[in-house]
Amino acid sequence: MNDERSVLPDAKEAPLIVDVEFTETDEVAGSPILDSVERVETEKASGPMELPLSVPTPEGRGRVVTVINQKGGVGKTTTVINVASQLGLRGYKILVVDADSQGNCATGLGVDKSRVRTTTRDLILNPETAINARHATAVDNVHMIVGDKTLIGLEQEMLRQLGRERRLDDALAPLLPHYDLILIDTPPSLGIVSVNALVASDGVVVPVQTEYFALEGLALLSGTIREVRALLNPTLGVDGVLMTMHAPTTLNHQVASELREAFPRLVVEPAIRRNIRLAEAPSHGIPIHLHQPNSAGGQDYRDVVSVLERRWGLKR
Repeated sequence: MNDERSVLPDAKEAPLIVDVEFTETDEVAGSPILDSVERVETEKASGPMELPLSVPTPEGRGRVVTVINQKGGVGKTTTVINVASQLGLRGYKILVVDADSQGNCATGLGVDKSRVRTTTRDLILNPETAINARHATAVDNVHMIVGDKTLIGLEQEMLRQLGRERRLDDALAPLLPHYDLILIDTPPSLGIVSVNALVASDGVVVPVQTEYFALEGLALLSGTIREVRALLNPTLGVDGVLMTMHAPTTLNHQVASELREAFPRLVVEPAIRRNIRLAEAPSHGIPIHLHQPNSAGGQDYRDVVSVLERRWGLKR
């Protein structure tokens, strides 16, 4: 892997930003779902809820992981930003692919997306642009491909294109030997962009807010993963279930206990506590590990990353 990395062109120096607004919202209404033979059903599973375990990364290339939950506002983007940055600070080569039209990964990693010309949309429509679509971030060893509002409407553009579910997989293939991990942020919906992410991935990480509807959201995702495995990516599995926005309330503790009981091999400890420092870090254009590393959020993500680092078999 080291020899191949040496010939990869440097990522573009993207403009950096500070003091910007950062939001992570629920799904934008009106996103269509796939149809025809390739349609991935999102019906809630009728049988027992199962999340298949992932398999090890093939030798000689980086692992591709999608952070996904079809429920919005559960901390997907926050997780991508802080897992990527912590691993980058540990010396790993990380690529973040922002497949969410909100484009908040750029904000949290200090990149001014308004001045970026090649985005995830270009990557999916023209996979050969992958190498030139990468941008440097405010964190050493972390590169990213920027998502923005141009991802809206991509469904209709690709409706009649053959192999549309595998565009992202094709685009990332030449980059795999050059990174230890590629992390994909996804929108809170199941459309062509999310399906592309799942087809390209070795595993998924599922952030779950410890609230009343957490298990219902996991049941929905369980059905989605089964359909993707059956139709498009038979080796897709779950790397971990990450409990987010955890508060010291009876309900939060009860939901966390239910998650641990339902998925004893998948839940990643500790739960990420609600923390004002974690929420405000993106407004400064930096992740929590550069903003307030010793805050509760910084400590929790550091511990979570240590667990994921072992699960992913990452070695420096």
